[in-house]
Amino acid sequence: MASDVPGAERSLNKRVPTGLESGPFVLRTLFQDVPLSADGAHDDIKINCVDYLDGNLYVGTSASELLHFVQIPPDPADKSSSTAFILASRLKPAYNEPSKTSSASKPGVQQILLLPRVAKACILCNWTVTFYSLPELSPVFGTIQVKNCSWIGGIDLNELGAEDDSVDPTGVTILLSLNRKIQVVRIGEDAPRPIPKKIDYAGSILSVRRESIACVADSRSYALLEIDRQLKIPLMSISSLDEIQPGNVIGQAQDISGGGGGGISRSASSTHSRPRPDSSDSQAHRRGTSLGNFMAGGNRKQDQRTGDQEESVFQEPTTPDRNASPRPSVEAPSRVNTPQPSGTEGATAKPRLRQVFLKPHIVSPTPEEFLLVTGTGPLEPGIGMFVNLDGDPTRPTIEFDRYPKEIVVDGGVSDLSSSRPSLGEEEEGYVLASMEKEFDNEVRNGLEIQRWDTNAAEAESTKYWLEPPNPEGKTTASSITIGIRSLLGEDKTHFPEIVERLCQQRFVPFASSTIQGSTVSLRSMDSRTALSIERVSKEQQLFERDNDSQDDDSLPEGWEVGRRAEEEDFARRLAGSTARLAVWSGSHIWWAIRNPLILQLDAQLEAGSTSYDPTVSERRELFKVINSFRGRDAKSELEFLTFNYIRQRAGVLLLTAFLQSVQSGNHSFSEPDLRALEDVLVDSLLDPRVVLSLIPGVRNEVIETRRGIWIFGGVKSTAEAYIQTDAFDKGRSGVNVLPPPVLQFLKRFLTAWRRKKGFGSIADENEVFRTVDAALLAVLLELDQHSPPGLVKGRSIRTELYELVDNGVECFDRGETLIESYHRLYVLSRLYQSRKMSAEVLATWRRIAEGERDDGGELQDAESRVRGYLLNISNQALVREYGIWLANRNPKLGVQVFAEDKGRAPRFEPTEVVEVLREEAPDAVKYYLEHLVFGKGHTTYVNELITFYLDIVITHLQSSSEDRDVLISTYASYRALQPPKPTYRQFLADNAPPDDEVWHSRLRLLQLLGGSYEYDSATIRDRIASLNATAEDLLVPETIILDGRERKHEDALRLLVHRLGDYDTAVSYCIRGGASIYSIYQTGAPVSSASEDASAKAPKRRESMPSTQDQQARLFRALLGEFLTLEDISHRVEQTGMLLERFGGWFEVNEVLGMIPDSWSVDLVAGFLVRALRRMVVEKNETTIARALSSSQLLRVQHDLVVKMDEKGPTFEGE
Repeated sequence: MASDVPGAERSLNKRVPTGLESGPFVLRTLFQDVPLSADGAHDDIKINCVDYLDGNLYVGTSASELLHFVQIPPDPADKSSSTAFILASRLKPAYNEPSKTSSASKPGVQQILLLPRVAKACILCNWTVTFYSLPELSPVFGTIQVKNCSWIGGIDLNELGAEDDSVDPTGVTILLSLNRKIQVVRIGEDAPRPIPKKIDYAGSILSVRRESIACVADSRSYALLEIDRQLKIPLMSISSLDEIQPGNVIGQAQDISGGGGGGISRSASSTHSRPRPDSSDSQAHRRGTSLGNFMAGGNRKQDQRTGDQEESVFQEPTTPDRNASPRPSVEAPSRVNTPQPSGTEGATAKPRLRQVFLKPHIVSPTPEEFLLVTGTGPLEPGIGMFVNLDGDPTRPTIEFDRYPKEIVVDGGVSDLSSSRPSLGEEEEGYVLASMEKEFDNEVRNGLEIQRWDTNAAEAESTKYWLEPPNPEGKTTASSITIGIRSLLGEDKTHFPEIVERLCQQRFVPFASSTIQGSTVSLRSMDSRTALSIERVSKEQQLFERDNDSQDDDSLPEGWEVGRRAEEEDFARRLAGSTARLAVWSGSHIWWAIRNPLILQLDAQLEAGSTSYDPTVSERRELFKVINSFRGRDAKSELEFLTFNYIRQRAGVLLLTAFLQSVQSGNHSFSEPDLRALEDVLVDSLLDPRVVLSLIPGVRNEVIETRRGIWIFGGVKSTAEAYIQTDAFDKGRSGVNVLPPPVLQFLKRFLTAWRRKKGFGSIADENEVFRTVDAALLAVLLELDQHSPPGLVKGRSIRTELYELVDNGVECFDRGETLIESYHRLYVLSRLYQSRKMSAEVLATWRRIAEGERDDGGELQDAESRVRGYLLNISNQALVREYGIWLANRNPKLGVQVFAEDKGRAPRFEPTEVVEVLREEAPDAVKYYLEHLVFGKGHTTYVNELITFYLDIVITHLQSSSEDRDVLISTYASYRALQPPKPTYRQFLADNAPPDDEVWHSRLRLLQLLGGSYEYDSATIRDRIASLNATAEDLLVPETIILDGRERKHEDALRLLVHRLGDYDTAVSYCIRGGASIYSIYQTGAPVSSASEDASAKAPKRRESMPSTQDQQARLFRALLGEFLTLEDISHRVEQTGMLLERFGGWFEVNEVLGMIPDSWSVDLVAGFLVRALRRMVVEKNETTIARALSSSQLLRVQHDLVVKMDEKGPTFEGE
């Protein structure tokens, strides 16, 4: 058997053979195959007692031999080597051997008591005490012996816990149990000397002392002794079926100094006195054979001296008495409940109740307490009771499933000698009991372990069962009685299992065969997946090549071997532990060491993960392990790493279970289970690349540099074991093969991991978050395939996808590849925008606008988005490029890019824009000129803009007879309107089709021709005249405007009256003196929003010189003439009467009378004539008044002249 093979640990209900122990203790080999027999011929020799101090192992055997072994430390250069022991001496301690004593009746070496403070050892062999020096066991004190001694010990446990281990010249006080008393002895450099204190306590077989208080036991009961004051407090019986011994009152102090009668009264807290049985009966029981099994050197008449004479404590060896009867051996209590009497006394004894004698057990868990064990029988449960130094109970009792054979305590608040790992903090207290227990009709020997420092009333006590391993080819260890002892010395050891689990090791997610296999099988996949994998392969090769070149200087040769060694040394430092408990069975000795928390929890994980698809109950056990330390703060570095390791390994186990449940189709993971799994994986800080490497669909996103991925060795082995199993589908590749539950899990897990970005505790942050971002992007793209096209409202997968790319991803190149493979161009543009890559954003939108596949369909109006985006960038070259592109696709929208004054890019010069548009976007020139003319008031381009409009209108009319008919019909429709009717310009605007470019161009043309702009009217007239070959008078309003501009008023009035029938405009034309009729055409609904701004900002026509009354009169006379020539007699009479009635002041009566036909009735012009006559009378009266006023004014002036002349007087002028 190997030196570090652990013991087999199981629960109390069933055996669970696992590689690790889930209990609080484990067994590690201290000495394997102890040479109990010098020649190896005797197999019946047993180990009775063991002790250890400073590398020296002392073993007492039933063959009355004391074996001394010296420890050989392991080779520092060989980390796999372990300590070894060599036999230094095989000593046969001297003892008093009576005659007729067979070897089978001799117990052999019964006790080894080491006294390091005086460098001495006391050996009890066959009821004889001898003394030796430490560590070589040389005899001391000559031939001094102590015969007829039942036990040795009684060392003050408080002194053992002291830190000062130097030699004490004053000696060490011990207790020796003799036939009828307990002798206090001081062992020093000189011969041992008894202290003159007689403790009258006969038949004691066990003692544990704290300072001056000793808890002792005889074959039937326990008691407390006050060594200095010679007091005794009787306690409970060992067997609860036994009656109280005569003279004992439980809880009442008694004087045992032998100086007087009567006890010292003492109040008992919870006890009462019982009747005392007959002394002869008690003596008879003490002489029974069962009593001999419990008492070493019992109080028997054959070995007692007569009378009150006392023998000396320290004696020289004497010749054995051949007539003396043999002394019974010290063995464990008999399993027989009723001891059988022997000899004559047994035959003549009175009939009595059956009694049971149990071996007493006393330990001291704290400096103020003793733990005592009572029971009813060796096969019945035992009860552990705690009493203080006054004998009062201190805490609830504990229960043993069977009455133990041996017990020890380890740990606790004040135990400085516990067998614990090197953590430096207080730990739990345990009691270990050696006993037999029945499993499946098989009796097995082992250790029952439970806490002694918990309140059993508040929580159910948990018990653990620990058995030693079965050496190959040996007797089954579970059938051999197990001994256990707390050793005086301790040994430093370490757990290689902790090193194996906590040592950081390099995790390799990909094997070379896997990568090659994925590359070879590209043709068997769909095109998108194959393209994606091919790109990943190329990127990975390029990335590794770059990293190799960059890391050549930073990673020296052999760096990985060095790091492994550093990680192992670090883990080994945490794996140290202290061993102080020894367990033996047969010829094997083990250390009983505190099982580190990491190994306990790991064993529980193994028990809950027997397969890669555990049951629901097994999963619950895994979560239970994690929850066992939830919210608990780590008290040491090892505990901190333990929590992280357990979370990580449990997370990997639960993840593989989840993947298998999904793959098998049972979907046994509930939503709370998945949430808990996500929390475990995130809180454990397990590298997410390890998680992704376990999922076939996303493992190709894992990025690994030359530095590798370093994780706990236990987590690494778990992950690699799953990858190598058939449950892991290595053939699947691409996120599209993952089922929806896995995709949803990955989305939440990776999103939670992204929140850790920027944390300083994340190792390999660059590679980690590049992997996380790439995998999350792939998952969101896959999930978003099922979303409806277009923009979505509210929280959805698409909004999460937008948030991811908007906030920026570390894997930019990989992100481009993934998004392209899913044909999500709009998402790609947002990815570019996160890096302020304006050119790429615009290029992507252009691809969408030009019809390239975009499965998301989010960019509904790409041209408007491009126009708005160009306003927000400062790169003038980029604005020009995409402004021209937009002007070619949508001229109206494109010119707004160049016309915008609030853009961030530098403004373009209009002349430059015009030239550029003429060369690269000629269809947009007209719209830009409209902006310059109507919006900015640049009159320079009016003539060119008019030419554009004329070309559009004339070309359209020349090419379409239908449109010509429509135009002519508008004239007829307008003339048919009954007064009052709008102007013809308003009539055109009201009836313009919303999307008719020709119609709106004509409205703009009228607006420009009627404005106060400088343009070549002759050229325009010639251009309009070219239509006469097609049809005459098609552009009547335009001709009217040109006639008015060229002072051809009569022609203008004739067209207004006869071609248009626009009588109101004709009247206005006359009132303005022929200067302008164009303000009429500057009203109406604009073509577009741009036209609105332009129209609102269009400069008004500059007013010419005010027209004279003569000119107005001349125009009115011309208009009257046109009205009189109207074909429709009703219109002729109506318009003539109205003109004369409203504007009769501009006409002469004679002229009007001469122009009006004689056939007309006077009533038609009566109004005009009445007003004319009235005007003539008014004018005559006004003339008379003016003449009178002038005469008055003349008289006034003459009077003023006379007055002035009188004032000045005459003057004389001499010659």
